[in-house]
Amino acid sequence: MTGRERILRAVRRQVPDRVPVTLAYGHIDELCRLSGHPEMIGKLRQDQQTVEFHPGRLRPEQLGPYVGEAPPGVNFDDWGIGWYSSSTAATSGFIHPLANATSAEEVRHFPFPDLTERWRHEDLERDVAALHAQGVAAVGQMSQTIFEVAMLMRGVQRLLVDFLESPALVTTLLDRITDVRCFQAKRLAQAGVDILRLGDDVGSQRGMIMSPGTWRRWLKPRLRRVIESAAAVRPDLPIKYHSDGNVKAIIPELCEVGVTILNPVQPEAMDPAALKQAYGQRLAFWGTIGTQSLLPFGTPEQVRSTVRFMVRTVGEGGGLVLAPTHSIEPDVPWDNILAFYEAAEG
Repeated sequence: MTGRERILRAVRRQVPDRVPVTLAYGHIDELCRLSGHPEMIGKLRQDQQTVEFHPGRLRPEQLGPYVGEAPPGVNFDDWGIGWYSSSTAATSGFIHPLANATSAEEVRHFPFPDLTERWRHEDLERDVAALHAQGVAAVGQMSQTIFEVAMLMRGVQRLLVDFLESPALVTTLLDRITDVRCFQAKRLAQAGVDILRLGDDVGSQRGMIMSPGTWRRWLKPRLRRVIESAAAVRPDLPIKYHSDGNVKAIIPELCEVGVTILNPVQPEAMDPAALKQAYGQRLAFWGTIGTQSLLPFGTPEQVRSTVRFMVRTVGEGGGLVLAPTHSIEPDVPWDNILAFYEAAEG
């Protein structure tokens, strides 16, 4: 069974020949190189890779009155968000280009990206075909779908206040982002991706970072629109939704709008085995191996034991793609990475 076949069986809640394995971010061969183990390149399995639109960048002068004079070392992405290096590979510092906007009109005139430009997506079919030729699943990448983009454009505190005090401004911002995302979802579905990856980090360690009612009002209908855009092309396309933290309060509604795979199922915040019992007839689960506790601080035997437990419980009857829940940082012992793969191989 190829990696692609293995992934597709698992996310359709069928039993593959063995549990699929992948990283949360990055490629396993690159991890081998960065970890000082080039001898392992090509020897560790990764059953999926991502494809996505070509990114662009805005020039500081295009952002004009929104950000003022940018400090050195800042790069502005498609959305005008300024990124600069932080202390780890998984974190960055930000400049929020709409932090000082006071009206819907200011948001409406912001230079949102035009992702319909051909150069951004004309290679998608070729990229998908190349991954299929390698026997791995092609996952269309669209994480940070709506809320996180708005949060990074506006600033998280301002955005959460906007939900209460500036409904016209936040409606314009979320609708403009959603329009862009609907085109992306449709185009990735047309290109033949095996899975569409959406998501926004709306969970903290203990629960939602906003009330379920706030999520239901502002984000749920827009997530539904994005999924429906893909489903209009491919009704059976598996939809993977990513949120770190504890999102138990909205899982039934994620299923309602068309999500079929939950990721990363962070074990420090939710019990993967309990979620399997509650939602295993409606959802597949992708992740479950903690990068906050187990991988950096556990022993190889603890890693092997946890992997076997997840395969035996969450993977019962299919429905599990095994993965670390986030980036593997440099402090993760190499023996623990090997233990993860060894246990997954059975």
